[in-house]
Amino acid sequence: MMQCATKSVPNPGLETLATAVVVLDNDRTVRYFNPAAENLFALSAKNVVGHTLEHSFEDASAMIAALDYASENNCSYTQHELTLQTSGNARLDLSCTVTPAESTPADYFLLEFNVLNQQLRIAREERLLDQSERNRELIRNLAHEIKNPLGALRGAAQLLDRELDREELHEYTQVIIMEADRLRMLMDRLLTPHRLPQIVRFNIHEILERVQSLLLAEFPCGLDVKRDYDTSLPMLDGDREQLIQAVLNIARNAAQAMQGNGEIVLRTRAARQVTLAKKRHKLAILLQIIDNGPGVPEDIKEQIFFPLVSGREDGSGLGLTLAQTFINHHHGSIELESRPGHTSFSILLPIGDADQDHVVQQNNVHKQPGTCT
Repeated sequence: MMQCATKSVPNPGLETLATAVVVLDNDRTVRYFNPAAENLFALSAKNVVGHTLEHSFEDASAMIAALDYASENNCSYTQHELTLQTSGNARLDLSCTVTPAESTPADYFLLEFNVLNQQLRIAREERLLDQSERNRELIRNLAHEIKNPLGALRGAAQLLDRELDREELHEYTQVIIMEADRLRMLMDRLLTPHRLPQIVRFNIHEILERVQSLLLAEFPCGLDVKRDYDTSLPMLDGDREQLIQAVLNIARNAAQAMQGNGEIVLRTRAARQVTLAKKRHKLAILLQIIDNGPGVPEDIKEQIFFPLVSGREDGSGLGLTLAQTFINHHHGSIELESRPGHTSFSILLPIGDADQDHVVQQNNVHKQPGTCT
């Protein structure tokens, strides 16, 4: 086996290349891993060579699909937007060019990886912003239908509150009344297209504490909400109610996906030198909502923020759309990573003014997911 690999693997004059190069055989087994690939993926060639892609990468399905396409069509194929994650490392956004060997069928495949450039990330972000604008119009229409039942809900809760004999039960009716009032305010804002967010200064952990209390009131048994806070984070200027709703929608989706039984982690960290909406910010807040549920189905992962897209039969498909809209109002971004047993929504919220000296210019980039040459 190793004799065959040594004889047929392309000449590793690839050692000095700055580009990450990996050579696979027909069984998708790694036969060569150049130093640039070691640096990019933070993996040693000794631990990778001789193993399949699945051994080194948590989800290699997109890379395998690119290999299959290049093999079936006997052509060089480029996957422009590929996300890979090795165990213990952060997610990498890459482009990958798969080139089959000269012979047919190919004995080996050469994979060349490049980190996605800043312009391509900006193009992806702008596509999301365009989609968010279209989503907003649909939400405004639905807000009309939501306002009427809210008044009836609040009135019923007030009547129930007066009839309760046990003092400890009043807490629950007050939650209903307070949430109905908050939702009515949110609907009013959605129905006023040009109204700006109500900006106040607050601690991001006030938002998370409120979300935790609402989650535990809704799912009192079986749900474990853990907090992992960076208490040194500075104050944030924003619309408090919008951000409560955004985080609550994400966390509630997670709890519902787990049917109220599982773990949700609310985590905050500082992020430095981030680019959001083509502006460079020296400091941002990274807020993560992580759960250990079944994960987002693969067939809807790319459309998860679109209106009326839901992984549950009884889901409205509006919660994440609304969350994305409110995050965009704050010039932030939201991204999803999901696999069975681990789903993470990462929200970046800028703090302070953008560094105007580092405005990123948009260039023309390929926006197709892949091309064959």
